[in-house]
Amino acid sequence: WAATIMFNERLKAMFDEFYHREDTFSLGVCNGCQLFALLGWVPWRDIPAQRQPRFIRNISERFESRWTTVKVQASKAMMFAGMEELVFGIHVDHGEGRLVFPDEEVLNSVHKQGLTPMVYVDDQAKTTETYPFNPNGSKQGLAGLCSEDGRHLAIMPHPERAFLPWQAHYLPPEMAELELSPWLRMFQNAYEWCLKN
Repeated sequence: WAATIMFNERLKAMFDEFYHREDTFSLGVCNGCQLFALLGWVPWRDIPAQRQPRFIRNISERFESRWTTVKVQASKAMMFAGMEELVFGIHVDHGEGRLVFPDEEVLNSVHKQGLTPMVYVDDQAKTTETYPFNPNGSKQGLAGLCSEDGRHLAIMPHPERAFLPWQAHYLPPEMAELELSPWLRMFQNAYEWCLKN
């Protein structure tokens, strides 16, 4: 998909125009997350291809379909506004979800700029690279990236598959009466952003 867009002048111009419009936002989940990285939509534009962060084959060399736990970090991601420090279960479903940074300077910069919105965590809510808590082996447990203005978000896990409690593979007994999953807040944030923009 990325090559089809990047090497077709008409398509590339359309995508570039959308990306730069200040009244637009985008969410890339799983394959969409991979696409955003290959297009250079996250973490910022015009990183040379050899330095561009990307999502590659899981360390397990298996397709990982499982319920895991993530933590929302403070970031510029518009869709995660007000969700900082949330630790909650989420579904992953990918064979190529390991985020790699060919350039350590880019990795350091995304941390400094607040472009790392989500990490995989263990049972103590600590960021982890340990399998199976981290299903793909992403460095520093990173599960996604956002753009510098926070309008474009790329994450590997699937919040859209767990916004209702019955969609969750597991909930602690104290959450049995939960009416909505915290992941719904992402889509409420997007709705509110649309009303303002």
